[in-house]
Amino acid sequence: MPSPAPKKVLEQHQIAWLLDADCVVVCAGGGGIPTAYDADGHLHGVEAVIDKDHAGALLARDLGADVFVMATDVPAACRNFGTPDQKAVTEAHPDSILAGHAGEFAAGSMLPKVTAACDFARATVNPTVIGRLADIEDLVSGTSGTRISTDARGVVT
Repeated sequence: MPSPAPKKVLEQHQIAWLLDADCVVVCAGGGGIPTAYDADGHLHGVEAVIDKDHAGALLARDLGADVFVMATDVPAACRNFGTPDQKAVTEAHPDSILAGHAGEFAAGSMLPKVTAACDFARATVNPTVIGRLADIEDLVSGTSGTRISTDARGVVT
């Protein structure tokens, strides 16, 4: 099954309206329903899986988020995860974290999160944070998890 990069969140205006009304909105967690327009301009479903991390980054970018929070079940993105050399990345520049190190993040797990985080940080110059949902306040304040930002200098572990 192909996993295309999302191009647009069709419900973006409705989501923005709900946010403006101070509603809590849960969206893009499963990546959404993949659709495409045909030659006649009709929208139809396609057989694909939309990556939830990239869908979230796209939505956060298009909504003008100040920070993109990627809540997961681990405290931070780690290099060499599950090995004796495992080290949590506390801060990283989007141009540095994957440079020569993409293989250190699991392809079906942390790599899409790190890639989406880098895309958001580059596109907006706002930070992305990755870490546990239980630590969300500390993630936003920058005291836990992994922070990917264009303000960072290299990679800090």
